[in-house]
Amino acid sequence: MMPTLTSLAVLEMEQAEQLFASLRHHTTDVPGITRDTYGAGENVAHDLMAATARDLGLEVTADAAGNLYMTLPGRDPSAPQIIMGSHLDSVPHGGNYDGAAGVVAGLMVLARLKRLGRIPQRSVTVMGCRAEELCWFPAPYIGSRAAFGLLPPALLDGLKRADTGLSLAEHMATSGFQPERLRQGEVYLRPEHIHCYLELHIEQGPALVDAGIPVGIVTGIRGSLRYRHCRIQGRYAHAGAVPRHLRQDAVLAGVEFVQALEQHWLQREADGIDFVATVGEFSTNPEHHTLTKVPGEVQFTMDIRSEDHPALLATDVYLREIAADIGQRRGGTIDLGECTHALPGLMDVNLRQRLKTLAQQQGIPTLAMASGAGHDCAVFANQGIPTAMVFVRNENGSHNADEAMDIADFALGWQLLAALVDELSE
Repeated sequence: MMPTLTSLAVLEMEQAEQLFASLRHHTTDVPGITRDTYGAGENVAHDLMAATARDLGLEVTADAAGNLYMTLPGRDPSAPQIIMGSHLDSVPHGGNYDGAAGVVAGLMVLARLKRLGRIPQRSVTVMGCRAEELCWFPAPYIGSRAAFGLLPPALLDGLKRADTGLSLAEHMATSGFQPERLRQGEVYLRPEHIHCYLELHIEQGPALVDAGIPVGIVTGIRGSLRYRHCRIQGRYAHAGAVPRHLRQDAVLAGVEFVQALEQHWLQREADGIDFVATVGEFSTNPEHHTLTKVPGEVQFTMDIRSEDHPALLATDVYLREIAADIGQRRGGTIDLGECTHALPGLMDVNLRQRLKTLAQQQGIPTLAMASGAGHDCAVFANQGIPTAMVFVRNENGSHNADEAMDIADFALGWQLLAALVDELSE
């Protein structure tokens, strides 16, 4: 039997539904919603959350990058604070809950504390992060990294938004923020001033739906290896005139390489290692390929993720070795190029256990699971800040218009978050 919400919590859920409806109304971009990074959609979402926070009597501030902070001051303002939060931007034509659910949940936790007349021992802040979706600017966690002074200044001018061609600095300035302060190395958040970071987010895959469980307790954010410019060079030849053993077929070399990647994946699974791999692009050269040619060139990409950092490093070594072997045997070359490397963000073991215990006490079914998608909490975790993440079941995946989080599932995730804040804020 699922737990029931108190009448006070029902009020919070009604307000949450109103906030989600308002977000959808103001950012609809048929068939979904669009909250573009440092653009009209993200800005209106931040404005809506800030207005809600002011109505609740919270303190509202922003940093130089435009990250939003909505704070219920504690009895001891000098004590390290609790931060809850997530991002408010979206992919183009995305769903209404990706990111926003975490900010709404945090505000509703503070709304509950206000209505109960509780003043926590330590301050509790809800953070609306900027620029989490890297489809707009090709760099991860722009907002949260900027808050810690971790955003390389060169990115301010070097990053161009995919649709406008304008720089990150230009978009920040147009939205009313101060990129020049970031150039000077301004630091807004410091790890020693943060007791913990908590993030609620919809699950973006099918695991909770498949298991029939409403809430996930995240074990970690998978790190990644991303290869954007892999290239196989063989030799173009006549499709009918060259026997198999004399061919340098780039497609067959690529097929063998991808099969080797899958075998590596299967072995990782057999060894109990968290691991996923994707070849997202795989194409011949349209200027040269044709029905009657042996393909002489292939370009492809790879995205490889794991919670296990040594497993990622070992995978890079293995793939480069197997690429060299296949290339030599098939008379061509497989060049994987450079890869970008994001560290895993492991969730705090103590906070995970507390969430599990609270869920058991409240009768909330949960599933321990890794997050395959990146989240701002990885930045906090890698700053040494105790971090925890709660997933809420969500039909139809994410990054599409059909996200379908049930408010009843959201209520259970929120209830678990609120219970943890009650424990941590005293």
